[in-house]
Amino acid sequence: MSDRPQDLIEKLRDNISGVVLGKDDVVRLSVVALLAGEHVLLEDVPGVGKTLVGKAIARSLSGRFARVQFTPDLMPSEVTGSSMFNSRTQEFSFSPGPIFANIVLADEINRATPRTQSALLEAMSERQVSADGQTHPLPQPFMVIATQNPVEFEGTYPLPESQLDRFLLRIAVGYPQRDIELDVLATHRQGEPVDTLEPVLDCRQVAALQAAVRRVEVDDSIAAYVLDIVGATRQSEDIHLGASTRGALALYRAAQSAALVAGRRYVVPDDVKTLAVPVLAHRVITKGYLHGAEREAVETLIERLIEEVAVPG
Repeated sequence: MSDRPQDLIEKLRDNISGVVLGKDDVVRLSVVALLAGEHVLLEDVPGVGKTLVGKAIARSLSGRFARVQFTPDLMPSEVTGSSMFNSRTQEFSFSPGPIFANIVLADEINRATPRTQSALLEAMSERQVSADGQTHPLPQPFMVIATQNPVEFEGTYPLPESQLDRFLLRIAVGYPQRDIELDVLATHRQGEPVDTLEPVLDCRQVAALQAAVRRVEVDDSIAAYVLDIVGATRQSEDIHLGASTRGALALYRAAQSAALVAGRRYVVPDDVKTLAVPVLAHRVITKGYLHGAEREAVETLIERLIEEVAVPG
């Protein structure tokens, strides 16, 4: 197998797209998040393939995969792990939870209480878990793929801003087109295609691609463009709280990853422009949000701000 970055990325995208039909942009953005070494939040109504995307990514890699079904009675220790008393050694030892995997699918994350949701914070930002005064590093690469149903559905808890800020991208999956849905019916006639998916990359190759992302060149004018867009969110009269410096870093890194996925070793303005909404929309608090604004309205506002920012020549 060739280790050329573009060859590896194409193998990965083709493998995932073989079972996630008609969702090329969702697949591309998910791969962008993986290669950036960050996490992704898939959001939409039940049954449109959010979990399928997570499983397809996980099965395309040879690393360890864990799925956690978030429910209101899920405890933090059931995610991170806990210390257990060993009667043979008469000592407490740490028993790792499902978070100790390369790809963690946090299914319906907003059905768990905020206390359990917060159990992911340290793992997602620092790639470690602290328990009983000890720090336990997580395996590398490490990625959380979370799915979320809209908050207006019964039995859900809105993710706190600190939790949302840990996701590089928030992606709306959406309904498939009719012809694609017909293909879905045909391919699922004899079972779940994702269950037969074989790995096409190992952890070493993913780590190499993540290192390649950080070597992608970003011109000073592009970096300034990132800050101009972030600054626009802070200056808008419609936004109560604009994007933070972490948001600027996220947009910068996502643009690097998108460039590599597109087969380039340098970032162009379109990389930044097309990623600004999925990177920034969940990181701002609009004045309308304080009165119940929906995701689409926030994204439309960010799109308008982007159009008002001058694009570098």
